[in-house]
Amino acid sequence: MFDLATRRLYLCVGLRDDFEEFLPAVLRGGVDVVQLREKVAPPNDQLRAARVMVSICRDFEVPFVMNDSPELALAAGADGVHVGQDDVSVGHCRDLLGAEAIVGLSTHSSEEFDQALAEDATYFSAGPIVPTPTKLGRPGTGLNFAVTSHARSARPVFVTGGVNATNVAGLVRAGLRHFVVVRAVTESSGPEASAREIRQALDDALSAVAVEPT
Repeated sequence: MFDLATRRLYLCVGLRDDFEEFLPAVLRGGVDVVQLREKVAPPNDQLRAARVMVSICRDFEVPFVMNDSPELALAAGADGVHVGQDDVSVGHCRDLLGAEAIVGLSTHSSEEFDQALAEDATYFSAGPIVPTPTKLGRPGTGLNFAVTSHARSARPVFVTGGVNATNVAGLVRAGLRHFVVVRAVTESSGPEASAREIRQALDDALSAVAVEPT
């Protein structure tokens, strides 16, 4: 079982045709959790890609998570699943995947986070702190929501929304410790270098503050 309290840089990525090159590159760069977040492609295409990703993540001892579907997570041999407020319940995920599986839960408001704390989730996400094209139509929550959520939780809270090498140090100084990255890596022409730049900025910022476990 992976301890997500020690994991800092979580990549969400949709289907692409270069996973065998892209994924090892970003893992070498410092990504330490990976999620396949694909909202359009058929389940069979997602499953095929997930099995490739699981194998690569195993080689790097990095947890691999499926988005939305615990059934696909089980079929792929994933380490867990991430669900949103409108997806299947955390309880259903636990029933299907077991007590040791990673189960993540998205939150977008203080009210949702209040309810999430009562769920048997491994970790939470909070955000997006700013509007982002990966969550079309969802307004930004603002930074304070993520900071407050992190302070209230004994479990990891991964902040979402526009995280990159330029702003991650400021987010650390604000009190955050776990970060989801998407476009700064997936849209980069040099994904390994981009992941390494974010990770270095993150690690440098963490080294300058007193870092609690979560």
